[in-house]
Amino acid sequence: MKRILRDNGLSIVVFGLFLLFLIGESIAGHRASNEDRQEHAQPPESYLEFIASGDFIESTTENWESEFLEMAAYALFTAFLFQRGSAESKKPDEPEAVDRDPRLCCHKADAPWPVRRGGWVLRVYENSLSLGFLLLFLGAFMLHAWGGMEAYNDQQRQHGGAPHSLLEFMSTSRFWFQSLQNWQSEFLGLGSMVVLSIILRQRGSPESKPVDAAHSETGAG
Repeated sequence: MKRILRDNGLSIVVFGLFLLFLIGESIAGHRASNEDRQEHAQPPESYLEFIASGDFIESTTENWESEFLEMAAYALFTAFLFQRGSAESKKPDEPEAVDRDPRLCCHKADAPWPVRRGGWVLRVYENSLSLGFLLLFLGAFMLHAWGGMEAYNDQQRQHGGAPHSLLEFMSTSRFWFQSLQNWQSEFLGLGSMVVLSIILRQRGSPESKPVDAAHSETGAG
């Protein structure tokens, strides 16, 4: 058990915090929603009704959407773009192990099955990280759109307006304002990490260069 916790401590802590904060968000959001409903002389809704509501789904998944977009872009851009001196970049003038053609290693006994299989399976596998994040982004994007449509239509019904279809809601400025305000903040954070890792350090972190490394040294190696 100790070995499992040691070898998987990072993912356990990160996903544990995710669940903790998600539960906290839902509890705080439920209370805030009922306070708002009370101000508008509406009956309170149960906790389960709230977490299944468009408001909660919209507010939660619009953040997931931007995170997955950031990770997909990061995986793709770092494959061919460079930032000299940054711990987040490959070295622009030296070959890296991640650029090695897996087809040259297809006979290794411990190579992953797609590498040994080759063909289109390998083509998908060698791009699977960015593809995985893109699929998660698309899933969160559609959940955000659906949740936003439900929340918007609830408001329309309360004010006697006509409900919108999914495509109609996705064409509104409200939907794109929500998406773009999150997307810009993610790329601000990512760009800050790329640039700040040139001159700032965090000892022991693989996201940082060694503390004694020159500012011009690219990557953590």
